[in-house]
Amino acid sequence: MILSRTSQYAIQALIYIATQPRGVPILNRTVAQHLSVPPAYLAKIMQNLCRGTLLYSFRGRQGGFCLREGCEKTDLMQILTLVEGPDLTENCVMGLKICSDESACPMHAKWKPIKIKIVELLHKQTLEKLAMAVKSGKYRLTELPHAALSVPSTRNVRGVKTAQPSIAYDRSRK
Repeated sequence: MILSRTSQYAIQALIYIATQPRGVPILNRTVAQHLSVPPAYLAKIMQNLCRGTLLYSFRGRQGGFCLREGCEKTDLMQILTLVEGPDLTENCVMGLKICSDESACPMHAKWKPIKIKIVELLHKQTLEKLAMAVKSGKYRLTELPHAALSVPSTRNVRGVKTAQPSIAYDRSRK
């Protein structure tokens, strides 16, 4: 039960929209820019969220996306089920098609209690709670800028400036 990039983007977009003024449509490109995600890919995700009755979509000059009434109470498990499908929690961590207590993979017994805890956690996290956490400034939705993550250069024993390795997260390695 590892989250797909689609699920990650869907959750990030919904949280971002939940942090915005209620009832004001947000353009797809605005969300995509803020989250640093491909706009065309995000547009497909957003349309799926509209079909799943989480968002309203408005066309035209004043168009964009808004959360539907009451959707701030939607929990992450509901969102993941919408994006990934109802079998999300049934998938084997090792990718086997059939994995159960009767016919288990080597990870099944260890993964099952962890999966149960993760599902419980996802049910407890609503868009409203997560949006408030982001609004507080304590948490973020996007990667830190590359410059903010790099370690300043230092001088080695000979007094020559050397750059320290960056701790930046490399998205291309996924």
